[in-house]
Amino acid sequence: MKISENWLREWVNPELTTEQLVSQLTMAGLEVDSVEAAAPALDKLVVAEVISCEQHPNADRLNLCQVNDGSGEPVQVVCGAPNVAAGQKVVFAQVGAELPGFKIKKAKLRGVESNGMICSEQELGMAESSDGILVLPSDAPVATPIGDYLQLDDSLIEIDLTPNRGDCLSVAGVAREVIANNVVDAHALVVNEVPATIDDRFDVELVNPEACPHYAGRVIRGIDATADTPLWMKEKLRRSGLRPISPVVDVTNYVMMELGQPMHGFDLNKLQGGIRVRNAEAGEKIGLLDGSEVECRDDTLVIADHQAGVAIAGIMGGMDSSVQAETTDILLEAAFFSPQHIAGKARSYGMHTDSSHRFERGVDPQLQVKAIHRATELLLQMVGGQAGPVFQQRADDYMPQPPQVELRHARIERLLGIEVSPEQVESILQKLDMQVEKQADSWLVTAPSWRFDINIEADLVEEIGRIIGYDNIPGTKESAHISMYGFSERHVPLSRLSEILVARGYHEAITYSFVSPEMQEVLQPGQETLTLANPISSDMSEMRTSLLPGLIQALKHNLNRQQSRIRLFETGLCFIPQDNELLQRPHVAGLVMGSVDTESWTGASQAVDFYDIKGDLESLMALANGGNFSFLPSANEILHPGQSADVLYQGQKVGFVGALHPSVLKKLDIDHKVYVFDVESACLQQAELAEFVELSKFPSIRRDLALIIDQDISAQQMIDTIFSIKSQIIQDVFVFDVYTGKEVIKNRKSVALGLILQDFSRTLTDKDVDQTVTEVLTTLEKQHNAVLR
Repeated sequence: MKISENWLREWVNPELTTEQLVSQLTMAGLEVDSVEAAAPALDKLVVAEVISCEQHPNADRLNLCQVNDGSGEPVQVVCGAPNVAAGQKVVFAQVGAELPGFKIKKAKLRGVESNGMICSEQELGMAESSDGILVLPSDAPVATPIGDYLQLDDSLIEIDLTPNRGDCLSVAGVAREVIANNVVDAHALVVNEVPATIDDRFDVELVNPEACPHYAGRVIRGIDATADTPLWMKEKLRRSGLRPISPVVDVTNYVMMELGQPMHGFDLNKLQGGIRVRNAEAGEKIGLLDGSEVECRDDTLVIADHQAGVAIAGIMGGMDSSVQAETTDILLEAAFFSPQHIAGKARSYGMHTDSSHRFERGVDPQLQVKAIHRATELLLQMVGGQAGPVFQQRADDYMPQPPQVELRHARIERLLGIEVSPEQVESILQKLDMQVEKQADSWLVTAPSWRFDINIEADLVEEIGRIIGYDNIPGTKESAHISMYGFSERHVPLSRLSEILVARGYHEAITYSFVSPEMQEVLQPGQETLTLANPISSDMSEMRTSLLPGLIQALKHNLNRQQSRIRLFETGLCFIPQDNELLQRPHVAGLVMGSVDTESWTGASQAVDFYDIKGDLESLMALANGGNFSFLPSANEILHPGQSADVLYQGQKVGFVGALHPSVLKKLDIDHKVYVFDVESACLQQAELAEFVELSKFPSIRRDLALIIDQDISAQQMIDTIFSIKSQIIQDVFVFDVYTGKEVIKNRKSVALGLILQDFSRTLTDKDVDQTVTEVLTTLEKQHNAVLR
C-alpha cells in the first residue's frame, strides 16, 4: 500500500523525520518497501494565469497564449494542449526550469517565439499520461511556486503489509500505529452524521447473511456527475497510487484510502426493485467495470437487483449499473463481507482489486455507516444533491465478535525475555484501543473490531513487544537445559541418506508441495489427487503424489540454462487421497541426465544408464541392509520397458527406478534421456544392528559357471535360488557376464556366475567343491531349466 506522508501527518504529526518515521513503522511490523518523492524538484515552476489564447498564425493545432506569471510583463507562450483557454490558472515553467528529461529554453515554434511552457501532469512527473494541461482552481494565487501550492514536498511511503494486518490498509490504520508508538496528540477525523433531506430508501435483502451480515446504503438524488473532482483530492489519490476518474468514483476511493472501507456507487435509475445479496447462479454472467465479462460460479457472492447481478461482492462493480456523466441519482453502498467467503475469489477469476485486497484480509464490521456519512459529506460538497436516510440490514448472529483473551503477566516475560510492568502493559494495550479488564495475575483483553489478528495470548504478547520495540529488547544468553537424547542404531536419519547422494554427485532440490495437474497426470496417470480450494496459481493447484513433478520442473529449469549434466534429489512428503483420508508418506526421489562424470581431459565420459542410477539407489539400500530389498521388471507406463524396475522391500512394492519413457519425455518437452527413482524413505531408514562375523583363516575357492537359461529369467532369480540351498560354504554369488547371440538358442541367454566357496573350520577339498557345484547345477536345472554351457 502506498501512502502520502503529508496525508498521514494530517492525522498524527510526531516530531520525527521521514527516515525516523519509516524506521519506526518497519520495526512496528509495517515493513516499508520504499520511500520516494511525490514529484521531482520543480524550480522556476509557478502558478500563472492565461490572459489570452489565440490561434497560432502558422499552425492549426497550436495556440498563442499570453501568460501572467507574476514577473511583471505578460509572457508569450506557444501551447499545443487542446484544453488551454483564457482565464485558466495553470502550471507555468519559466525559462531555465528543469523538468524530468529536459530543460526549458527560449524557442521558436513555427516562426513564433515561446518563452516557457504550460505544463501537464505528465510533464511534471506526476502522472504516466495526460490528455492536456493541468488546470488549477480559479483561486490559485499567481506567482506561487507550484511545489508550495500543491504541497509537493511530500514523500510517498510504500508499506508491505502482512496478510494479518488488513486494519492498516488506510491512512486511519497507519495513523493508529503511529499514535501507539509515540506520545503525540492525534487529529482524528470527526465524521458528522449528514442529516437526510429526502425520505428515499432502497430495499435490501440479505439472502446469504453468513457471507454478508451487514449492508448499508444511502440514496442521493440530483447530483451533477459532470462536476470536477477537487485538485486536493486528485492529488491524494494520485499519491496513493489511484487514478482520478469521476467525482463519485473518486470519493469512494478516497474514503477507502482514508478509513479502509471499500465502497461502490450505483446509478439508482439502472437498478430494478431492490438489492439482493446472494450467491450467483451457476453460469450467471456479469459485465464488469474493466470491460470484461465474468461467468460466475455458484459459490461466488454477488450484489443483484431483482433482475440480474450488478456486481461481484467485494471485488468489482458492474458496467450496466455504473455511474456515468448523465447520472443524476445514485445509491451509495458500504458492506461487510466475511473474509472466508471472499478469500481467493478474485484470484480465481484472474483479478485482484483494491476492494478484494481489503475484504480478503478483513474490514472493520462497525465502519460501514461511518463511511456512508463521510462519503455523503464529500459528495454533497462536490456534486450537490439531496441525501436520503442511511438504511442498513444486519444479521447480528453472523457478525464477527472479538474474542476475550486472557493475558498472564508471567507469560509476557516468558515469551519476550524482559520484565514489563503491569502499568506499562495496560498503557500499551489501551494505546492500541483494546478493552482491558484487570484480574489477579492477568488481564482479560478484548481487541477492537478492526483487529482480526488478535485471537490468542501470544498475539497480545506480540503487540506488547512491537510497541516496546524489538530493537529495545536486550539480547540475553539463554541458560542451556542440557539433556542427553538416546538414538537408535536401527534408524538411519534422513540426513544420512542426503549425505550419501551428495557424495555421489547429486544436488538437493527443495520444491513446492503444490504442482501442476497436467504434469502430475503425465507422471502418474490416473492417480487420484487432492485439488486445492485456493491455489497460488493454476499450475500449482494440486498436492503432489510424487516428488517427480517438482524434480522435472527443476530439470527443465536447468536445461533452459545450458546445463548438460544434471543430478538432483529431493526428500519430502507425498500426499495421497485414500478412503476419504489423506495419506502423507515421506519419499526420496532423484533423477540423473547427461554423463556419468564431469568432462575431463582423461577421455570422453560415458553417458549415464539404468545401472548407474540403480547403483545410486543401492547405495541407500546398503544403509538399511540391502538384503531386504529386491528388484523386479516394472510395468510402470511412464518408464521405458527393459530399462526399469520396481523396488520391493520384504516383498512389498515401495518404489521404482528406471528411464522415463520416450512418450513421456515428449509430453514434457525434454530431448534428453532421463533416469529417475522414487522410493518411500521409511524403508530406507530401517536398519539392522551390525553383528560381528569372524573372518575365515582358510582360503576361498572360486568356481565360474556359464549357464544357458530362458530370456525371461533374471540373474537375481538364479542368485536367490543358489542361496536357497543353504550351503555353509557358499559365501557369495555374482554375475560377471551376460551373452545373447548366434551361438545361443533363440529366446535363451548365457549368464556367467561366479561362486565364492569357503569354510570357517577347514580347507576345502576338490570333493567338497565339486559336490557343492553339482548341487547348484542340479537345483538350477530343476527350477530354471538351466544348462551348463
